[in-house]
Amino acid sequence: MAEDMPLSDYLAQGGKLTSPANVPPRYRAELLKMMASFVDSSLAGAAGFADLINAGPGIKERIAAARIVLEKTDNADRVLRIMGEFGADTDRYANHHPWTTRLQRDADIGTKRGEHDMRLSVLNYPIEGWADAVVMNLLMGRAVVVQLGEMTHVSYQPLSEAFRAIRPVEEHHAELALEGIDRLLETEDKATLQASVDYWWPRVAASFGTTTSQKFDALKAMGLRHTPNVELRARWETETDQILNKHGLTTP
Repeated sequence: MAEDMPLSDYLAQGGKLTSPANVPPRYRAELLKMMASFVDSSLAGAAGFADLINAGPGIKERIAAARIVLEKTDNADRVLRIMGEFGADTDRYANHHPWTTRLQRDADIGTKRGEHDMRLSVLNYPIEGWADAVVMNLLMGRAVVVQLGEMTHVSYQPLSEAFRAIRPVEEHHAELALEGIDRLLETEDKATLQASVDYWWPRVAASFGTTTSQKFDALKAMGLRHTPNVELRARWETETDQILNKHGLTTP
């Protein structure tokens, strides 16, 4: 960074920060929120799938579920280590936390976060059985890939590098879900899968946040965001709708 260039201008022009030592307070606060949301969402997602490993109809399905649990937990740890460099209390993640806590199935909290952590709202809803888990993982897996595409450009370089390493792992999780859908279509009534699509679609869509974020411009100026929520959600909708249609399923 040029010595005479204000930090705000440096970031607005695509500059990168590399150490907690040169991060201003507001930037630090927003960066920690971003990391906490990812870590909490990954741990809550892993906890949800851990409860369903033995619900898999075969060994291959159980291995896939166990792999997702392991890798989501590892992804969380990768980002948690960066949070620790900022002085975050990482020990609380090692202690008991209700990561498996879920709302009632018919709850509707929109984009709101829970009271206990920063997980995405969709991860507060319960999964009902193996087929429901596969559908949820397909829809949410595609959403995570789109969201990580945005997050790989974050202006804090150690975090952007972590997200670039995490993205192909999450892409594979979405591929595993697609394989699961193919196998389920051999045995399950398509109406059952469609019911899960209808349930999870609006809840996953809500994970992109509100369509008119008042904070977006400020986050963009800090290099922490680049693409508006409405564009990210539209990208997910288009890509996922095409996948569902190929399998004889439709969006609500």
